[in-house]
Amino acid sequence: MGRQSLERLVGENPPFHTSVFVLTNHACKPLAMQGGTTFYFVAEGIRVALERARDAAAGRDIVLGGGADVAQQYLKAGLIDEMQIHVVPVFLGDGARLFENTAGRQAAYDCVRAISSPSVSHYKYRVRR
Repeated sequence: MGRQSLERLVGENPPFHTSVFVLTNHACKPLAMQGGTTFYFVAEGIRVALERARDAAAGRDIVLGGGADVAQQYLKAGLIDEMQIHVVPVFLGDGARLFENTAGRQAAYDCVRAISSPSVSHYKYRVRR
């Protein structure tokens, strides 16, 4: 993804204001943007991306974003300790099942919070210890 594509997606001043690690098949140079956001492109897999994010976070929380495929990879590898899932009742087509291809790992989580309204439902899950 080039600078122009990324700017179209997140704007010239992305809201992150921190390091962002993007899983990709084609590594390229980091892309520094306004507001302190730098995108790092990681082609070595989810564990390397997580390791780099942990180093950059320096003890702060790490937020995983992406589609179902990315979430499934981290969940199946047992690398997620907490999930916040936000469900908006809009039909967009077939979509991807979040908990498919996870080797049943989702069964290791307990729902610790559920907030619902007609327009959105928020669920928070923590791994059982």
